[in-house]
Amino acid sequence: MMKKPFRLEQMFGSKTRARLMALFLSQPDDTFFVRELTRRIDAQLNSVRRELKNLVQLGFLSEKEGEHKDSKRLSDKKRFYCANQDFILFDDLRGLFQKVQILLKQNLVQEIQEKGRIDYFAFTGRFVDAIDIPTDILIVGSMTQADLEKMIAKFEDEIPYEINYTLMPKDEFLDRRQVADRFLLSILNGEKVVMIDRLHH
Repeated sequence: MMKKPFRLEQMFGSKTRARLMALFLSQPDDTFFVRELTRRIDAQLNSVRRELKNLVQLGFLSEKEGEHKDSKRLSDKKRFYCANQDFILFDDLRGLFQKVQILLKQNLVQEIQEKGRIDYFAFTGRFVDAIDIPTDILIVGSMTQADLEKMIAKFEDEIPYEINYTLMPKDEFLDRRQVADRFLLSILNGEKVVMIDRLHH
């Protein structure tokens, strides 16, 4: 029987709340203003404001006022939000969300395998904090770009950021590996989490 896919909002009651928490937990030292958050998690302004208020009341977020970083007027003050790392459950929630990321990744791999023949699949780039690697997911195999785009878009719905991915046919992978292609070697020799490897590179 096929495993039911995990959905973050089922656990946290609201997609907006789940995405906000995931964003702040993945970037705990950063500060965000409301409109930036609506863009980052692709949610309605009122929904974001409501959930920010909930999370501040809970103690998970801190709210402060400061100058709008994009503003030309010094008088233009904006409310900023950042993770409250002293919140008693902060470390527990961070650990939980890291495990959630693993579940979501497993969902993605399972769905992609059902749509094509996959010879190699690796999470790299931002998934392993390797910002020098130019892609976040490398997939070698045969499937349609349209199918993959749909699945990646669905995956991005569950995580609070956009991801770069590379789909490469097996023949191209083997050719590029043979000629020591710089892009491919940066991935294969870099930090990565390999989910499927039928090429045994």
